[in-house]
Amino acid sequence: MTHNTDNPTIVRGIYRHYKGNLYEVLDIATHSETEQKMVVYRALYGEFGLWVRPLAMFAENVATEECSRPRFCLEKAF
Repeated sequence: MTHNTDNPTIVRGIYRHYKGNLYEVLDIATHSETEQKMVVYRALYGEFGLWVRPLAMFAENVATEECSRPRFCLEKAF
């Protein structure tokens, strides 16, 4: 994954959210109305919920009290 939010690249695999939980990225989808790229991913805890998030948001940095860091970091690519 690159952290260039203008043209981010996300690959299938396991990602760690900056708060610590793990997620599996299943695929990239296209919104039917806006053609916005969306990341389809599943939580690897709890009820294993299936989620979508805009690609740019998935790849962006978030500000924490300590620093600015990626929202999701690739742990293992498939």
